[in-house]
Amino acid sequence: MKVAKINVTCGSGSTGRICRAVSELLTQRGIDNRVFYSEGESDYPLAVKYALPGEVKAAALRSRLFGNYGFNSQKMTKRLLSMLDEMNPDIVHLHNLHGHNADLSLLLTALRDRKIKVFWTFHDCWAFTGYCPHFDMIGCEKWTSRCGGCPQKKSYSWFFDRSAALQEKKQKLLRELDLTVVTPSKWLAALVKESFLCDVPVKVIPNGIDLSSFRPAPSDIRERLSVGERKLLLAVAYHWDERKGADVLCRAADALGDDYRIVAVGSGSEHVTGNNVLSLPRTENQKELAQLYTAADLFLNPTREDSFPTVNMEALACGTPVLTFDTGGSGEIIDASCGAAVAKNDTASFIREIVRITRDKPFDRADCLKRAENFDMREKFQEYVNLYL
Repeated sequence: MKVAKINVTCGSGSTGRICRAVSELLTQRGIDNRVFYSEGESDYPLAVKYALPGEVKAAALRSRLFGNYGFNSQKMTKRLLSMLDEMNPDIVHLHNLHGHNADLSLLLTALRDRKIKVFWTFHDCWAFTGYCPHFDMIGCEKWTSRCGGCPQKKSYSWFFDRSAALQEKKQKLLRELDLTVVTPSKWLAALVKESFLCDVPVKVIPNGIDLSSFRPAPSDIRERLSVGERKLLLAVAYHWDERKGADVLCRAADALGDDYRIVAVGSGSEHVTGNNVLSLPRTENQKELAQLYTAADLFLNPTREDSFPTVNMEALACGTPVLTFDTGGSGEIIDASCGAAVAKNDTASFIREIVRITRDKPFDRADCLKRAENFDMREKFQEYVNLYL
């Protein structure tokens, strides 16, 4: 058996780390496999980059100009197909394809014609909408019947709204495949069943994390950050904006006073402002992140849209309870022993919960660690391997 994985990255970012980890498990089982990727660089021996410099940016520009998001990138897709033909895989596992890294029509038609079994892990909702990876924050439900008049069109196209036509193309292409969909959360699996993919098999496999990297890591980081005896509230995101709840952190900072220090980590963290806020740049340094998670009294995730945020799991694995908006799959990661979820956009309740949790300390570190065991990547990613056998 031969397995090919296709993603934007290999070894970096949440989807890239998943691809590499599953590849390593396949190799341990003696299964021939490759990870085909388009962005960044990877030192992984089984990683194969199929995009040339500038191709992704050129595809992104064409998408903006012509509104055909996901149906550009013809040259790199033909190159990818040539590489796949050389490998001759029995299974192709798709991950993130909305990084302007594939022409869906070329790719999916080729997989259909070659009668290749396809698994596609949906890390968001893009595969069954016209444009949108996420629509929860704006409350759009057009995807359940027919996209069109996209309220988020300006985020994807400068001139044309082709959301209806693109959704119809995806529907036709996906229904012709030998396809199994994988989702990281029950919430996303339920959405798939409401979409045009309602008859496609869906398997829920939660994302996993490396518990050997994310574990309690005592350090002097509180002293280095000048937290002192104040309560340290940690928030981590790839990029801070309204979708991730940057405004909620700002309101919390103003409301909580001098007994608290909010540490926001990620690009755009400078937009998290207020009294006693410390902004730190995005980092891939897992040791540093583990120290931050461990030092925190509470991890905050005021996300308004998320499929299954890895940061929640990382915090629990370091023994820190989680407070989140109950949106997407974020609330599925915690239970009553290790955190709390409040209604999305209920900032007042979110702030009250911060005070209650840091004052009453209802969650024990041992219970957080026990909950994190459910997300051991060795077990979760083994479920991917089991799909193929």
